[in-house]
Amino acid sequence: MPLSSTAPIPLASEALTEDRVYAKVTRRLIPFIFLSYVVSYLDRVNVGFAKLQMLSDLQFSEAVYGLGAGIFFLGYFIFEVPSNIILQKVGARRWISRIMVTWGIVSACSMFITTPTTFYIFRFVLGIAEAGFFPGVILYLTYWYPSHRRGRVMGMISSAIPISGLFGGPLSGWIMQVFGGIHGLKSWQWLFLLEGIPSIIVGVIALYYLDDGIKNAKWLTEDEKEFLSVRIEKDASEKQHHSIKSVFTNPQVFLMGAIDFSFIMGLYGVSFWLPTIIKASGVSEPLDIGVLTALPYAVAVVMMIFVTRHADKQKERRWHLVFPAILGGIGLIATATLSHSVELSMLALTIATAGIITTLPLFWSLPTALLGGAGAAAGIAIVNCVGNLAGFFSPILVGFIKDVTHSTDLGMYLLAGMMFVGAALVLRVPAQVVNR
Repeated sequence: MPLSSTAPIPLASEALTEDRVYAKVTRRLIPFIFLSYVVSYLDRVNVGFAKLQMLSDLQFSEAVYGLGAGIFFLGYFIFEVPSNIILQKVGARRWISRIMVTWGIVSACSMFITTPTTFYIFRFVLGIAEAGFFPGVILYLTYWYPSHRRGRVMGMISSAIPISGLFGGPLSGWIMQVFGGIHGLKSWQWLFLLEGIPSIIVGVIALYYLDDGIKNAKWLTEDEKEFLSVRIEKDASEKQHHSIKSVFTNPQVFLMGAIDFSFIMGLYGVSFWLPTIIKASGVSEPLDIGVLTALPYAVAVVMMIFVTRHADKQKERRWHLVFPAILGGIGLIATATLSHSVELSMLALTIATAGIITTLPLFWSLPTALLGGAGAAAGIAIVNCVGNLAGFFSPILVGFIKDVTHSTDLGMYLLAGMMFVGAALVLRVPAQVVNR
């Protein structure tokens, strides 16, 4: 007999235990979403490697690069909220597939960049194409997991960022070093082309692999569907529900956006400039730079998994978020002050990267615990939208500072300050709401 929404849930049942059912959901969904996010992040930040040769080939300044890297987020900002609302209406399967195929095509076509204007256009259109992917994934996970299980799952998904750096750095360096000149194409052109194709392939697979929600999952039994649905309904009943209109005036939503903005400033300061910082410390070969970028991301994976699991176990979010943010800021300051040494600079960069990246999954446990109802899609998108504006300002400011001072040091101090601001803002979030 199927379980009703009001009937007791037999947690100790041999046939149906909570951990077993959620393990089944995780095995089905998380590896594919993880892969999707890896190729997404790689397409977003591989411009940092392309920069190593593209700037000299096309005679771009650091400021031109900074604006081009950041303008991606302007397109992302404009179309993110509409994209998430469309996802809720048409279903995650079709919309996530559309997003991935479109951004893969645009990313591959970035090989045709010739002038600052075309650079800006391709980056802006790439932002439009990818808009809604990450908040869409966040929203999609709320269809399957209750709040108390989301921290660990978000840790798995967000580890795609350091994993993409762990493998993407050496891969990008290898492409840059090996493919330059083949068929008359520059190394950075091959980089855009070869790293854009996987997104198209994964996007097509998403159309057939993903399900829009629990009721559509043919790989679940009817009892399992009912079992999961009861928990999602119970979790939703404990949230404050919001209409789409109300989230635009909700101060908690914009507090979340401000926190995300602060942390994203640090994230993209590292992501877009890590190869440049390593090169400035005395490393010249693209493949060597790519291999060295893997080290900070490897440490970040370990730290992220450990901290998110501990946060779920303790059911505590705020201090588990504050401490990595402070560590990230300290690492950025140390990166600037120790730039004369490759070894010390790499140690500082590793600390900064691990701290900054660990904030990401922990942060997203806050707004998903606060928001429910029809406004959840718009609210999550608004938070991510405001946060990703930092992706627009961060590379522009660092690029401008580097052009003026011929150093990234002042830029690192600025980004460190933003990490400390984010940590302070986290403590304004009510503990009783998010620590469950």
